[in-house]
Amino acid sequence: MLTENFLLVAALLLFVSVLAGKAAYRLGAPALLLFLGVGMLFGYNDFVSFNSVEGAQFIGMIAMCIILFSGGMDTKFSEIKPVLAPGIVMATLGVVLTTLIVGGFIYMLAPYLGVEIPLTMSFLLAATMSSTDSASVFSIMRSKKQGLKENLRPMLELESGSNDPMAYILTVMLVGIVADGTAIDWVDAGRVFLVQMIVGAILGYGFGRASVFVLNRINIRSNPSLYSVLLLACALFTYSFTSLVNGNGYLAVYIAGLVVGNLRIVYRNMLTTFFDSFTWLLQIILFLALGLLVDVDALLKPDVMFMGLAVGVFMIIVARPISTFVCMAPFRGYSLRARSYVSWVGLRGAVPIIFALYPMTSNIPNAEYIFNVVFLVTIISLVIQGTTVSSMANWLNLSFEEPESKFKLTVPDHIRSEFSEVEVNESMLDRGDTLKDIKLPGNTLVVMVCRGENYFVPKGYTKLQKGDKLLVVTDNNEELIKKAKDLGIKKFIKV
Repeated sequence: MLTENFLLVAALLLFVSVLAGKAAYRLGAPALLLFLGVGMLFGYNDFVSFNSVEGAQFIGMIAMCIILFSGGMDTKFSEIKPVLAPGIVMATLGVVLTTLIVGGFIYMLAPYLGVEIPLTMSFLLAATMSSTDSASVFSIMRSKKQGLKENLRPMLELESGSNDPMAYILTVMLVGIVADGTAIDWVDAGRVFLVQMIVGAILGYGFGRASVFVLNRINIRSNPSLYSVLLLACALFTYSFTSLVNGNGYLAVYIAGLVVGNLRIVYRNMLTTFFDSFTWLLQIILFLALGLLVDVDALLKPDVMFMGLAVGVFMIIVARPISTFVCMAPFRGYSLRARSYVSWVGLRGAVPIIFALYPMTSNIPNAEYIFNVVFLVTIISLVIQGTTVSSMANWLNLSFEEPESKFKLTVPDHIRSEFSEVEVNESMLDRGDTLKDIKLPGNTLVVMVCRGENYFVPKGYTKLQKGDKLLVVTDNNEELIKKAKDLGIKKFIKV
């Protein structure tokens, strides 16, 4: 009966979380915030009991592996290449600056709240919260049908996907220092950082290439679903092996995903769908577990509440803006509005809470206090920043409507022809209103027309109307784009 009860509760939690995710989309709130809330609600008064710190840490490790790998797969290198420099600076120097600024603030604030927090403990608390959360940023940025000017979206995703290693190194280093009671050895810390980042980057790239090689060479086409299992094994092996040889597993798995996503692989669409679904499942499980783990009564203690509120607000309006403007100072291509938006989208999420578990597993004094403060800061960040990602972009005039195609296609990766959507305008109809009157480049065909909510296959004599959406397939996309510009076509969407 125990197994059946566990499955019943697990199914109920997942069902409620999915409904909460739907409600979050309608309300414009981060779905992950409501997942966390569902966990806290079911965990209150031990309605659903989950008290395993090690279990939550293990779930967090698995979830972060897949979230980062999937995020890397969905990121086009051509998009992040122009923002590589600012993204890396934000992911490294930005994390260090945040730790120093917030750590100093906590150390000065603690005596006024009647809490004794040594300087190293203050820096440890700050380090756990120093990185933006990739799960939160990926899910919010990609669920909004909204584009961002000045190439901000790929930069924010690059920062959030690659700044966890720096925060992880700082957290683990400071946990060891607090546990041993020794002073900070900055030279040794720098050496550890360089080794972990270099080893992580090299192995991540190497395992990414190896994963592509294995996927394309191994023949299991009789059961294509096994390709998803194979790629999942590659992702987990990349993280575990890299961590085993003292590299940074989080960086390695993100880079491996980036390599896999930017090279030709078999069954790409199936693999992408699998990892998207699996990522959402793991995010739900992770946030539910963290919500179940927290003690709501402990969050409501005055010292925790005041510290969490003060640190949360300080990070949003002081620490994040300072670190952002310092890191982006050398990059003159960004406007003041763009820098301000980057400073605002510094969301905290699952990663800080996971890092806050490390002091607990290492039996650091006041570790539960650190966990509760970090949990409260995360909630504040998701409520204030997470719910205003879209409105802040609109207010700063940095957003634009991201075009969405009327045609949904799944095209095998080996097919080199490209599908695009073109909207008929007046200039296209100058020579006549039938399909044969439109001069298209060679090797280009119109295969379907969408008029309102109706879809039909056109013939040469089919009469077109302004506003019709044409599904066009071509072997020469560059020539088609040039022809579209000559015809004054403004809406040209790659399907």
